[in-house]
Amino acid sequence: MTQKAAPLEVNFISGPVAHRLRFGGGRGQDLPKAMGLRAGKTPFVVDATAGLGRDAFLLASLGAQVTLIERSAQMHALLRAGMERAAAEGGELAQIISRMTLLHGDAKDLLPGLGGEAVLIDPMHPPRTNSALVKKELRQVREIVGTDDDAADLLRVALENASNRVVLKWPAKADPIAGIRPCSHQILGKSTRYDVFMIT
Repeated sequence: MTQKAAPLEVNFISGPVAHRLRFGGGRGQDLPKAMGLRAGKTPFVVDATAGLGRDAFLLASLGAQVTLIERSAQMHALLRAGMERAAAEGGELAQIISRMTLLHGDAKDLLPGLGGEAVLIDPMHPPRTNSALVKKELRQVREIVGTDDDAADLLRVALENASNRVVLKWPAKADPIAGIRPCSHQILGKSTRYDVFMIT
């Protein structure tokens, strides 16, 4: 008899998020570097594809004000519940959550009115050929949010509205998104890369 998967939950209090908060490496991590967080500089960030909220939480833990946009009503509700649980813990967690603002809607519609300095886009990535490599949690997210077939459109809207940079979080070996200008530079990790588009 196969074991039924536990329901998806957004957890900022324990598990991988808590470990990353304690031991992640601060602003020296790839994501903060890609987003432009450095000594004396903390941009206003818009996470246009919030998902589980982990990247937004990391950036908020480093002092950034982060607006999260999630268009899936179910994922938005999971995120809101997770943020409320973390805020109720008080202390450092509550301070981090206080720097996170969650919006429900399509980022293509909302971005023009937000004035984000740095916009993060992390679409549902192309399915891997070896499905065993995809973590159960990410499969659950995909079941909820589907595929982001309009990622190129979202990237174009972000490039038109960000004042400093747009960062695309993408599988390290995946092809660039078609129809988008070349990025300014990349930050390469083992399995993930950050394509950074500077706004000139």
